[in-house]
Amino acid sequence: MELTAYGSFSQTIHQRYGGRRVPLEASLEVTRRCPLECLHCYNNLSMADQQARARELSLEEYRHLLDELAEMGVLWLLFSGGEIFARKDFLDIYTSAKKKGFLITLFTNGTMITEKIADYLKEWPPFAIEITLYGHTRETYEALTAIPGSYDRCIRGIKLLRDRGLPLKLKTVPTTINKHEVLDMKRFVQEELGLEFKFDSLISPRIDCSQSPLAVRLSPEEVVALDLHAPETVAEYRQLAAKDLSGPAPPPHEGTVYTCGGGVNAFAVDPYGHMSICVLSHRETYDIRSGSVKDGWEHFLQQVRTRKRQTKTKCTNCRLRSLCSTCPASGELENGDPESPVEFLCEVAHLRALALGHEVPEHGACEYCAGGVHHEAARESAKRIASKEIDASQWSNSPALLPILSTSSPAAGCGGCGSYR
Repeated sequence: MELTAYGSFSQTIHQRYGGRRVPLEASLEVTRRCPLECLHCYNNLSMADQQARARELSLEEYRHLLDELAEMGVLWLLFSGGEIFARKDFLDIYTSAKKKGFLITLFTNGTMITEKIADYLKEWPPFAIEITLYGHTRETYEALTAIPGSYDRCIRGIKLLRDRGLPLKLKTVPTTINKHEVLDMKRFVQEELGLEFKFDSLISPRIDCSQSPLAVRLSPEEVVALDLHAPETVAEYRQLAAKDLSGPAPPPHEGTVYTCGGGVNAFAVDPYGHMSICVLSHRETYDIRSGSVKDGWEHFLQQVRTRKRQTKTKCTNCRLRSLCSTCPASGELENGDPESPVEFLCEVAHLRALALGHEVPEHGACEYCAGGVHHEAARESAKRIASKEIDASQWSNSPALLPILSTSSPAAGCGGCGSYR
């Protein structure tokens, strides 16, 4: 919720250029192959997927891509996957980026970090490294990753990077499998490792249209109870809610579908050279192998970014924007329509407001506002959260959750990612 160093800088540059679209940040997914099989993941593929490997941009293609990004003025790079170190040539790609002066963040699960890699990163340090920790105990971690031995490899990778003084942060994704260990992970990371820790409970469907990750997504009540467990988070949400609700309803951003930084100062490129507005949105993509990144930015993404809304929904004039995580990509993945409200996220936003003591102003036919079919249930849920009747510190592992690990077929449904260019 607080502006990062990048966010603050990006906002300043955006204002300095009079609101013009300036490509400051690029997210590069170098592979979707990964040694883990996490139940919640939206894009992981098997390490043995040779078809996926053959489609990935080559080292030379990445070097050309980095040349283009530098010429366009991109400053910040995020390398992510899959698992970035699943590519044997990742350090070559990374070195090329470092030599061009980019500020680089690495997303990794840490399980493939070796002494050689850690030593190399110490010599060529990134701006930041973020590792996802999936559990405080080996049992829980590996219940979510589905790979024996992965916990020990992750902890080893974390310690190799920490011991070299690299700019390391840890994070987690709370799920029905590991929710009872989130606070233990926070204590372990902050007190024993002396590192920064954060979490994000909002899980999306897979970009291949499978809804299977939603099987381990927390309920809206659990999401908000965990969010509001920490006093500092409560204070931040109170500030955001007060700002949102103190003035008139916000303008609908000139009626455009997208209102985020995607296509304004940021974009993404997937492992196969498809450029999109963000890493989650794949309904509309531009093939940089058939053109150039500059052309994709100046023409294709310009068209995507400026597309007008075709429908008015309850989201259009909602006053809870700072408490809601919905975006066109989430509507695309969950409903097949980037303009559609995501009911899960709508409930989360209303629960956050109600648990903080705010009534939400009317903003259309909303089921969670006064008079809506779910309003009373939401109020009762918010009371349970505010009174600590729902207390994240009291959660414990439930054997009833474990059979989900043996589910062989994902939930049916398509989040609307079937239209590729």
